Order: sequence, then C-alpha cells, then structure tokens
Amino acid sequence: MRLTRRLLLPVLLSVATTATLPFPVALGAQGTTIRPDADPRIAQLVASVSQARLQATATTLAGFGTRSTLSDTVSTTRGIGAARRWIYNEFTRMSPRLQVSYDRHMLAQQGRISREVELVNVVAVLPGKSARRVYITGHYDTVNSRRPVGADATATAAGAAPAAPSAPLVRPTIDHNADAPGANDDGSGAALTMELARVFAESGIVFDATLVFVTWAGEEQGLIGSMAHATALRTAKGVVEANFNNDIVGSSLGGNGIIDGESVKIYSLGPEDSPNRSLARYVQRVAGTYVPSHTIRLMAREDRFGRGSDHSSFTANDFPAIVFREANENYERQHSPDDKLEGMDFRYLAQNTRVNAAAAASVALAPPAPRVTTSGGSPTLGRGASGYDASLQWQPSAGAVAYRVYWRDAWSNDWQKSQVVGNVTTLLLPNVSIDDYVFGVAAIGADGHESIISAYVSPTRTMSPVQLRK
Repeated sequence: MRLTRRLLLPVLLSVATTATLPFPVALGAQGTTIRPDADPRIAQLVASVSQARLQATATTLAGFGTRSTLSDTVSTTRGIGAARRWIYNEFTRMSPRLQVSYDRHMLAQQGRISREVELVNVVAVLPGKSARRVYITGHYDTVNSRRPVGADATATAAGAAPAAPSAPLVRPTIDHNADAPGANDDGSGAALTMELARVFAESGIVFDATLVFVTWAGEEQGLIGSMAHATALRTAKGVVEANFNNDIVGSSLGGNGIIDGESVKIYSLGPEDSPNRSLARYVQRVAGTYVPSHTIRLMAREDRFGRGSDHSSFTANDFPAIVFREANENYERQHSPDDKLEGMDFRYLAQNTRVNAAAAASVALAPPAPRVTTSGGSPTLGRGASGYDASLQWQPSAGAVAYRVYWRDAWSNDWQKSQVVGNVTTLLLPNVSIDDYVFGVAAIGADGHESIISAYVSPTRTMSPVQLRK
C-alpha cells in the first residue's frame, strides 16, 4: 500500500514534529504534486505476468501423470521425483538471483503417509535487504482418492448399493502411481508460484524483504511439507511478514455451472484483528490499485468449511498467512483423474497471479509492520491523562519515515479513518475513547510504501474459578 491521501493537519502529536516528509503529499492549498497511487515498478511487475507461461507450466506439471508424494521418484517422465527435479531446474534457469534448494524431510509412517518416505519441498529465495521473509507458495503434490475402476461392480455383487460414478470416495489403499494430473489442485498454485519467482527475479527490483517461493509436497497427506518447513522456521526464530498461499486458483467454471472469472476468495484465520485478517485487508486495498478489475472477496474463516491448506502451517506457528481460492470450485474434478487442463481458465489464473504479485511486492517494498505490544505482549494503548483520550505508542520500524494511524468503530470490521503522522512513535487523539474504537498503525517508507497494519488487540480477560464453600 502506498501513501496517497492528504496529510491531515494539524496532526495531534504527544511529541511534536516539523520534519518534512520525503514523499509528495498535498498540504492544503500549497499545491504539492501527489504521486500516483501505483508505483511504476510494481505496475511493470504486474504487467510482466505471462498467461502463456502459466499455461505452459501447468501443462508440464499435469503431464507428469501423478505427483503424489508417495509416487515414483526414479522415472524421468512420471511421478513426483520427475516433477520436483523439473521445478528445481526451472527455478535455477530463471535467474542467477534466485537461490534454489530442496527442502528435505525424512518422514516416518504416519496418518496418510503409509510408509517411510523422503518429502521434498522445492524452494527459490530472492534475497532482499533484510532477513524478514515474504512467502509465495502452492503445493505441487497431487492425489487420486476416487474409487478404483470396478469397485462399484464388486460392491453391487456383495449386495451393497453402488456409489455414484463421480462420488469422491477414499480408497482403503490408494494407488499413488495412478493418474492424478492435478492441473488445478494444485498445478494452478504451483504454476503461479513459479511464474512469480521468474517475474520478481527478472524485475531488477531490490526489495527490502526477502522473497521466498516454495512448491510444497505432502499437502494432500495433511499439510506435512509446509508444517515441517514452518516449524523449523519458527525454531530458527525466522521473521515472516506474510505467506500468500494459493490452492486451486485456476478455474472460473464451478461444478454448479456458474462462471466467475472476475473475483477471487481470500480466507484468513481470525480473530478480527489478527495479523492474518490485516494481511487479507491489505491485499484487497493493493489489488484495488494494481488489478482494479478483479474483485477480492474476503472470507472470515481460516478456509473452506472442513477443509484446509498450507497457510495453516504458518498460522499454527504464529506467522501471518492467507490462502487464495478460486471464486467457484468444481469439486467433482478434485482429487481425481478428471483434474485436467480442460478444466482450467488461464486468463483467470493470470489475474490471480497479478493480485499476488502486487500484494507481495507492496509488502516487500514497505517497512516492517510496527510492533504495538510490550515485550510481554500487552497492547501499548492507553486512555491518556484525561481518561477519555486515545494514547497510542508503537515500536519504530526499520526504514520508516512516517506512520499512518487507523481507527474505526468497534463494531465495524474495516478501517474508517486514518491520519498520517511524522517519524514519531506516539500519538494522542483527544476525545477518542479506546472503548469505542479499534486502532492500528502502519509504517511508511521513504518511497511511500505502507506496511501491513498492526492492530491494538484488547487482551482476553482471564477468569478465575469461583470457590464455593462446601
């Protein structure tokens, strides 16, 4: 997000400042030129997304026949081994700026992992000025969990009613080398991830944050590849600003016959002012600038009802994450040999890729989000000396030259008002009660890019059990 609104004067600061902001703003009637909303660098990056390349990548991925985590690893043309080697080679040849590696994890037999297996995520890192990371991800593994051919006849002979031909019944024993092309689930997300690795690396932009592009394995067995990676990242005290996960984002035609190629869903784990929800709102605002024809539909739940994806591995490790989902899915194609290229809409996939590009670039160019809590986790928000004023404090963000404070009615779910302040870390808003409003603050960099908003979250009251006399 980029600063473009008028600077509200006078700014009510508890620490006064007269410093001139280094980016253009309109100051009353002074006529200072306002910079356009869109950063030309990001606009060019978004325009560089290639629909043809997305289609070619998805075609190759589907052509491996199956990419099941437990499928063949020796063949050069079929199975997950051939797929991951091809992804690795593609990442490598895109740009010398990308640091490409296999993220390997030896798994014991567990859950849907029916035998010991080496799980391999494929990672491409575009180093930035700082160690904080922005992830763009999709899973490249697939699964065919439909009833095997002939099972209906066997069931009927035994006196049971046959299942509908398209019923997604899980096999007692899955043949991991059976056809599972996974063109949309999740060849679409993997192709998106690979295309943005190319676009970002070739852009020549030096981002403040480090960009990490990952195609996950083991998603279909319970998000195992992403969970192994995110858990190790947390153990290493990694700093993750955002995870943009993409899972089933390549078809505009739903199984109900409805076509929607003009919107995309973003799911985010609550509560209302969680970092995940802040990230989702951020994407919606940025998309309005760079991809205005595409509607962002914010969904107030972690994922579709009863289902999940790899972003949950990040939220489980306290990293902000969201997942993109196509507007209207075709469930009949998923987890079956029917998930083929003919079910794809590559114009639609390209639009979803552009939204990811704009949002990830904006986050990576902006300063880190300010910290609005003490080291113990308490919000640094008070009532001021009068008891009726909002007194805000925050920790300085590296590279910030100013901050924008946001607030809204406590019943509303999106920001209603904001005010830009200088390079300070306190603000007093007279007669604005912290009981009536929710507050947040974002950092602004020297080029006007604005961070994700950090919200002041009211702590949950701890209740003690009542001791009753016996």
